[in-house]
Amino acid sequence: MTSLLQTTTLVVGCFAAFWSTAAAFAPSKPSSTLFVPLHAVTLDVDAYKPYKGEQPKEASSEIFIPQILPDDVDENLLWVPQTDTVSFRPLCFCVSSGYYVNLLRVKGSGLLSRHRHPGPVHGHVLKGRWRYLEHDWEAEEGSYIFEPPGEIHTLVVPEGVDEMITMFHVTGSLLYCDPEGKVIGAEDVFTKLELAKKHYKNVGLGEDFVQQFVR
Repeated sequence: MTSLLQTTTLVVGCFAAFWSTAAAFAPSKPSSTLFVPLHAVTLDVDAYKPYKGEQPKEASSEIFIPQILPDDVDENLLWVPQTDTVSFRPLCFCVSSGYYVNLLRVKGSGLLSRHRHPGPVHGHVLKGRWRYLEHDWEAEEGSYIFEPPGEIHTLVVPEGVDEMITMFHVTGSLLYCDPEGKVIGAEDVFTKLELAKKHYKNVGLGEDFVQQFVR
């Protein structure tokens, strides 16, 4: 009986210690500091005060592009051609982490060569539609796509699509493959960066125009 009482006392004590510790680490204001409505600003003036301290000295500056598809700029200046019908518009060349973010544009129907990504890829369709030969779904305007590392696929823009534009976030390389999966070509953030440099130099914007996208 004494042993059972001692065991029960020990268990209760452990639970009490656990909840006491958990309570100590729980946020005191789980929701009130997360979002402050505008009408409540008079109740919490500090919430709308900007941070006055220094940002980390080693941190890169942000990239802000007001309009990724501006109407007042000649599109031939911003889009970097890869073929007669395929081009990209750079948004970020992250050379420090090995990824890039760009808009991929395909004019008219056609096929982008079979390829594999060793790293993850995220996509968001802004215009038109496309599909992969290896899947039964079709991405259209508004669609989001996650491509897992290692998958091999072939992008096709179907008949009836005049222009397709998709924003892609690509980590690592894009490896072009033959039907058996053998690598026959490659591109990455550095090859894309070099293409952009040459294009902007050729159209008169200057090679350094691309530096605004490099981090």
